[in-house]
Amino acid sequence: MKITPVLLLGLVLTLLGCSKLTLENYSKITVGMPYDEVTHLIGPPDRCDDVMGVRSCQWGDEKRSIHVNFVAGQVLLFSSSNLK
Repeated sequence: MKITPVLLLGLVLTLLGCSKLTLENYSKITVGMPYDEVTHLIGPPDRCDDVMGVRSCQWGDEKRSIHVNFVAGQVLLFSSSNLK
């Protein structure tokens, strides 16, 4: 099968539209949720920092993001920015 530019563009737009960074998924995050459940829900984080037993992870970028702090592998605090 030959991939045309129109088909390729449609595939890229479909994949971009399937982001897991949604308000619906964010609302499913709860205090005490294990790290593995969060990554199953919204995918692997784009960045994590570990400081004094607290793991701070970010999904997304400066335009749209979810931030989650984990202690002992469980959600302690979480916030979002510009989710739809």
